[in-house]
Amino acid sequence: MSKYRQPILTLFLCLLLCGTVAAADSPTLKASHPDRHVVQRGDTLWDISARFLQAPWRWPEIWHVNPQIQNPHLIYPGDIIELSYVDGMPRLSLRRGSLVKLSPRIREDELDAAIPSIPISAIQQFLSRPYVLDSGSLTASPYIVSFGEDHVIGSSNVKAYVRTLPDEQPIHFDVVRPGKPYRDGESNEILGYEALFLGSAELMRTGDPATVMLTNMELEFVIGDRLIPESRDASRSNFIPKAPDRPIDGSIISVLNGVSQIGQYNVVVLDRGSRDGLSPGHVLNINRQGLLVRDTVSPILGTKVKLPDEPAGILLVFRVFERVSFGLVMHATDAMHLGDRVVNPD
Repeated sequence: MSKYRQPILTLFLCLLLCGTVAAADSPTLKASHPDRHVVQRGDTLWDISARFLQAPWRWPEIWHVNPQIQNPHLIYPGDIIELSYVDGMPRLSLRRGSLVKLSPRIREDELDAAIPSIPISAIQQFLSRPYVLDSGSLTASPYIVSFGEDHVIGSSNVKAYVRTLPDEQPIHFDVVRPGKPYRDGESNEILGYEALFLGSAELMRTGDPATVMLTNMELEFVIGDRLIPESRDASRSNFIPKAPDRPIDGSIISVLNGVSQIGQYNVVVLDRGSRDGLSPGHVLNINRQGLLVRDTVSPILGTKVKLPDEPAGILLVFRVFERVSFGLVMHATDAMHLGDRVVNPD
């Protein structure tokens, strides 16, 4: 099926299955909320919801799918989001701003123009490639042993010789280099390793060593780099925000773009993953870790007191591995740092 025939934004499909929440738990509207919003280019559903709700991630709870609109799960610039009330509960609904003609060429353009739920450009490079590997996978992965006598390092269109590559293997591979370990924020246990994507490889001849052709170089290849089966999972552009089903209490253990202070739209690594109950779309509060300060008033010399953690932002989990996950900071009220806590939203 062509990618253009698949819904780019399955807006709130879960609502058709889950229904709405009780009025007592209805999301709180902002005091300054508008009654309507005309969708603009560059908008995201999160941004639009932030105009209406104090907790914008809760928009699916009050979204009303209008069955009279063809494909109401797609929202385009020019469409109108309207606020109304049903039995005292707020409801957001869509009114199409203009007709969409469905000739093949225009249909493709219109689907591409549908607004995303979050800024996909901030996470696109982290959606499909392998970025976390456990120690067992790294140890067992085939590795480059040589580039032949004419090459010290590898690049695109250069042959490489690979050991421990079984005969029954796929043809295409990602070439990765083990990076820093990801460690639990409390126990310091190694949860996995960063896998730096270097490029691709295509199997030419099996054996020990096997022969591959290196392609699509992003970083130079060196002896010891590992091969893993090519991962080209379909990049998703829709995330339905929701609270985790289980209590989450974890830490930010790394920042993927290398900054020291964490702010809006930074991508962070968490020391919790699918084993802990996280999945894409889960929303977590970020609490800035309280400082440890000296109590200069206490009669006991050397007394120290840990200040309470303070709310600092909100993130949305967009990719999950077994023991770690990646999150995009959607809102920041204060600077955040490594070691800050992530917990279930209020």
